[in-house]
Amino acid sequence: MSASPDEPAREGAPAADPAGAEPLDPAELDHAISRVEHELGRLFARIRVSWREAATTVHPDLQPLGYQVLTSIATGKATSAGAIIERLQTDKSAVSRHVRQLEQLGLVESVPDPDDRRARVLVATELAQERVALARSRYEERLGERLRRWSAEDLDHFAELLAAFGD
Repeated sequence: MSASPDEPAREGAPAADPAGAEPLDPAELDHAISRVEHELGRLFARIRVSWREAATTVHPDLQPLGYQVLTSIATGKATSAGAIIERLQTDKSAVSRHVRQLEQLGLVESVPDPDDRRARVLVATELAQERVALARSRYEERLGERLRRWSAEDLDHFAELLAAFGD
């Protein structure tokens, strides 16, 4: 008798394929997991390269973390140092250094918070918005070139698997 979706599989028992296929042999499952780990490593390396390219598109002196700080500010997802630290899971000194650089490059400004005049928020300048839009369009073009080779069905399945993996 196999485990229901709500209860864990017995230790040592072959894992059940959620699509209803035959159970996987533990050695096959270990090999498949190793392949996924390998491919995730390759994907993360490619993402780091993309961040470096995007940062350079915005400004030749900008580092990848600086680009992430800038996009957090430009999208409104993080407009204070504390929010950036939480969003990017990085340390305060790194965020402070990058915010200072972004201000020096004319990409970010600190302005009074409209909801609390005692506080300040970070906003992306028009120049930053233009450069981030250019970097994103280049990234989206490269991503689109790769994904347009796939069928809509494969893309939907990939999106579902990514969503399930992220949960």
